Amino acid sequence: METLLTRPLTLGTRSSQLARWQTDHVIQRLRAVWPSLGCHTKLFTTFGDRILDKPLPEIGGKGLFTEELENALRSGEIDIAVHSLKDLPIDDAPGLTLGAICEREDARDVLISRDRRPLSNLPHGARVGTSSLRRAAQLLVTRPDLVLLPLRGNVDTRIRKATTGDYDAIVLAAAGVLRLDLGEHISEYLPFEVMLPAPGQGALAVQCRADDSDHAPTRAAVTAERAFLNALGGGCSAPVAAYAQSAISHQRSAITLTGLVATRDGRRVVCVSGEGNDPNALGAELAQQALSQGAGELLK
Repeated sequence: METLLTRPLTLGTRSSQLARWQTDHVIQRLRAVWPSLGCHTKLFTTFGDRILDKPLPEIGGKGLFTEELENALRSGEIDIAVHSLKDLPIDDAPGLTLGAICEREDARDVLISRDRRPLSNLPHGARVGTSSLRRAAQLLVTRPDLVLLPLRGNVDTRIRKATTGDYDAIVLAAAGVLRLDLGEHISEYLPFEVMLPAPGQGALAVQCRADDSDHAPTRAAVTAERAFLNALGGGCSAPVAAYAQSAISHQRSAITLTGLVATRDGRRVVCVSGEGNDPNALGAELAQQALSQGAGELLK
């Protein structure tokens, strides 16, 4: 992304309480590194948020909660989007990429029951709410007598349905419950032997444009420097130095690079310099010049 420290960063997220918590968490992590970073949150209502009267498998599945955010990323309306990683399709959306993954919260699922009973002690034929095919299948392995009912809504809405008699119990991801400080409602953490989580469950994903860079002139410059070192075959401890500067105008970059190879005692030095538009090509070209002037012997 272009010079994040000189302009506010716009983060896109869904409007639920949990989604806002997750975005605030990402902002806190960013400001731990850049304390002066300005951040603005833009809220979105996704297709999955608008249709609450049908189970998720009936209306699509993956991508239901991400498309509007991804379109806003591509258009430049937002700089990054914050998702629950399990909501993101496995393949990157066109033009976008997964820029970061935050440290994972508890990946388990939890049972929340009206009378605090664990799964094994639910009454025969108990009504359990979940719209997840994964959860439903695993529940029925352990308790084939259960009556599984669809369950939609925000975390607090689902918990309220479990505690007011609509269901005997519901199953939710522990991460969402804990992040909203609602852990007192948990009747049981379901062990992995009973309920394996969705891939990515408990982790936050930061999505960005695939062609974003931290700072384009710096990226071009350091790419040239690293290309010089790579083409020489030198490691980080080799007596090799390089410095490049890049000026970008009218979508073109003019890169000047100076590279140096020396003996460890500094008695012999090969220094080369040049200019070009392609950082990788420039670095490789100057490395070849240095090698032709005896840099290979110095590196030995």
